[in-house]
Amino acid sequence: MGAHLDDMAARKAEARRAAFARREAAFAAAGPGQAGYLSEVLAGHRGVPLSGFLPIRSEINPLPAMAEAAAYGPVGVPVMPGKDQPLMFSRWEPEMALREGPFKVMVPEVDDFFEPEILIVPLVAFDRKGGRLGYGGGFYDRTLEKLRARRATLAIGFAFAAQEAEDLPLEPTDQPLDMIVTERGIISF
Repeated sequence: MGAHLDDMAARKAEARRAAFARREAAFAAAGPGQAGYLSEVLAGHRGVPLSGFLPIRSEINPLPAMAEAAAYGPVGVPVMPGKDQPLMFSRWEPEMALREGPFKVMVPEVDDFFEPEILIVPLVAFDRKGGRLGYGGGFYDRTLEKLRARRATLAIGFAFAAQEAEDLPLEPTDQPLDMIVTERGIISF
């Protein structure tokens, strides 16, 4: 069992290294309009509580689509309460005051928590079957499992098209995405 876990960890680490390199190149080449298709998807869900994310490093930028959605209903961003815990979501609005939260991720200055029904999920790599490789903390997997136990929850992976991969090292605890949105289009499963 231990050797299997070590092998899976090594495969995930290698997949992340390759995906980060592809993402860095896509980020460097990206122009405006990265969130155009995401705006199109979210327009079909006006008023439904959703969570996006504040992009870090070379992540694709969902903020224009989140700002549009905030005009129609609650939009939040993830707050990490602690290691090995599900995410919480605090209401976000464009231009609002932010503070540094856990893991140096920016969060709203004043917490206003709610449960979203749609999650825009950042990722390192994705496949055409709804598989997602994240950063390795399991936050989104735990969160999606918890939310989906209560109600239907739509998980939309948002990434550069260059982050697509084949044969991702996935585990049974990895929560699937319902669709992927890139700067080039929409992939539904």
